[in-house]
Amino acid sequence: MRFRAKASYDGTDFFGFQRQGVFRSVQGEIEAALTKTAGVTPVVFGAGRTDSGVHATGQVIAFDLEWRHPPGALQRALNVTLPFDTAVYEVQECSDSFSPRFDALSRKYEYTVYRDPVRRPMRDRFAWQVGRPLDVAVMNDAASMLIGVHDFAAFGSPTSESESTVRRVMRAQWDEHGDDLVFTIEANAFLYRMVRRVVNALVKVGSGRVSRAEFADTLANCDHNRIAGLAPAAGLCLTYVAYRDE
Repeated sequence: MRFRAKASYDGTDFFGFQRQGVFRSVQGEIEAALTKTAGVTPVVFGAGRTDSGVHATGQVIAFDLEWRHPPGALQRALNVTLPFDTAVYEVQECSDSFSPRFDALSRKYEYTVYRDPVRRPMRDRFAWQVGRPLDVAVMNDAASMLIGVHDFAAFGSPTSESESTVRRVMRAQWDEHGDDLVFTIEANAFLYRMVRRVVNALVKVGSGRVSRAEFADTLANCDHNRIAGLAPAAGLCLTYVAYRDE
């Protein structure tokens, strides 16, 4: 039978979700836990291939397994076996045809920036320190340009030459929480490193190093080299994946 679950992990010490040979991956750890729990090694599929250092609270996974006990027992057994930086939730049986990646309607990421001239070591695993002032209103004005169907070649690359760089963004917004700024972006799918490139560009807009017009031109002209840079992986978290049956 096929099982579906949500996975949460601190991505700091992982080389991404996808199995990476000898390097540590989320997929590899969950498959190893299933081997210890059930005596077989099923392939674990995920909704998103989060990069090295990127976190998740709402990653959706699926795997095929012969299991004669309730799904809750499988969840408990896995969480006893999984390492401290990984856990699974909401384990349930699902359709044999369910695909976490291809059945997803949208994915939502959050990126956290903390504004402080002095680095906070206890925060650096999960947020990006920006020491200069940021104009949140200007950042949100620029972020609103992302909403809709656009070619996002300026901010990401496809995983194959035949893949389109057009994506549909439903939400792109910065919210203030004390010293923190949290950027929420939801889209039908994302290009490789798209969120981190967008965040880097928007922070430059907020600090005055890039104008609103430059940001608009970069998006419109698909100019991958115009706004260089990549926000650190530590601030990024996959928080939710939407499906039609929810």
